[in-house]
Amino acid sequence: MGTTIDVEALCLKKGLRITEQRRVIARVLSEVDDHPDVEALHRRVAAVDPRISIATVYRTVKLFEESGIIERHEFQGGRSRYETVQDEHHDHLINVETGDVVEFHDPEIEELQARIAARLGFRLVDHRMELYGVALKAGE
Repeated sequence: MGTTIDVEALCLKKGLRITEQRRVIARVLSEVDDHPDVEALHRRVAAVDPRISIATVYRTVKLFEESGIIERHEFQGGRSRYETVQDEHHDHLINVETGDVVEFHDPEIEELQARIAARLGFRLVDHRMELYGVALKAGE
């Protein structure tokens, strides 16, 4: 939610070997402010280094995901999309017309979820919420 993550530093911290191609992919991922799919990520990476193939991006994304550096989202009706793992919890609102993803955090929703879990005999340890909608038109 607006926090820049140094993906290359995370790779080094986790002991991953950093090739020049991985470095470029890590830098691009560090700068994204959306949730790109692999094809969109490849277009951005190729703008920096056209020699990096989409297969390399797929392999690197898989490695970064398995290492806990990025996480995959399977938003309804679309391709897998990725974002860096965040320290702060947030939820997602997905525009079904454009595919745009809005990140948000709402303390009232978090409290309500915890109360519901407790009422059902649980203590929440994790959750993921995705809301799907269309943008309101002027006057709606």
